Amino acid sequence: MVHMASTRVSAPTVGFDLDMTLIDSRPGIHACYVALAERTGTYIDADLAVTRLGPPLTEEMAHWFPAEQVPAVADLYRELYPAYAIAGTLAMPGAREAITAVRAAGGRAVVVTAKWEPNAKLHMEHLGMAPDAVIGNLWAEQKAVALREHGASVYVGDHVGDVRGARTAEALSVAVPTGPCSAAELTAAGADVVLADLTEFPEWLAGYLSAARA
Repeated sequence: MVHMASTRVSAPTVGFDLDMTLIDSRPGIHACYVALAERTGTYIDADLAVTRLGPPLTEEMAHWFPAEQVPAVADLYRELYPAYAIAGTLAMPGAREAITAVRAAGGRAVVVTAKWEPNAKLHMEHLGMAPDAVIGNLWAEQKAVALREHGASVYVGDHVGDVRGARTAEALSVAVPTGPCSAAELTAAGADVVLADLTEFPEWLAGYLSAARA
């Protein structure tokens, strides 16, 4: 058991959330909601919608469409997404460096997100990021399935749902208040570590690995 734990730390697998953790998808998602509203003739407050990114798309759609229409409009949104949401999305400060730090430590970086997996992969390709795996369609506690499958010992996210996912997977929860949840909310949800943003992650990871190996 000691050998296995040591190996896991010396070559860590770190999971990362996507929206508002690795990428600032607000401009692109805003544009996609505007396009969806025009296509469907249904009012959507895109400004409001982008303030609560994180949960599954169907939860947001339920604010604007009758329940019976949600599956179809969610599919339409995903169809529109590549044309409207990819080019306008930027990497969050420190995102590339965070992935590089994991690789420099001999580890693997995996993205685990609630976003539809094909669109999540498009974001990574467009921004020139190359995580070892991208797993989509998982929210909150469901994320533990992928985190366990990939042997992640750390999960980094910006939402209380990400904290729940990490804790369910028995991974260390590292949180960044760069999305809709404040540092206080993330701490109250049970985050083990709260960083200001991902620019602090490489130094934190170096210290964490050093302490674990000692």
